[in-house]
Amino acid sequence: MDGGEVLENTYVSKLITVTEGEWAGWQCYPGGDPFEDLAGPFYYRIDADGQKVCAFRAERRHMNGGLFMHGGCVMTFADFSLFVIARDVIDGSRTVTATFNCELVGTARIGDLVECRGDVVKAGRSMVFVRGIISAPGGPVAAFSSVLKKTTVRG
Repeated sequence: MDGGEVLENTYVSKLITVTEGEWAGWQCYPGGDPFEDLAGPFYYRIDADGQKVCAFRAERRHMNGGLFMHGGCVMTFADFSLFVIARDVIDGSRTVTATFNCELVGTARIGDLVECRGDVVKAGRSMVFVRGIISAPGGPVAAFSSVLKKTTVRG
């Protein structure tokens, strides 16, 4: 695409609660982000301690040529997770990832439950600082930090 073509944005994020299967009781946003829809689905829930937990089940399509989880998949999941972690402080604003730092410290394998937990370090008027840890049964997979930039209030 050379920038001359105008694409219609037909993606509308709609929070749903899964009612059946492994993810019953978890929530997700199908149709909200074309790339996340391709890479996911990614899910989240609130645990017994009130903390947001994001998760997905690792599949063959998430792996690299060595059958370790692809770093791009890890970072895509981290980006999904940081918006879930910051959801309450974003407060209806259109928000973009301004910075993203990630250390890949381990891996996940096919069939693993991959989870993320994190917290908002600081929520300013227009910037939100977030950090998180992604883990799998073998231990930590990645540590990340990010700054989200609020752009406008959703109309």
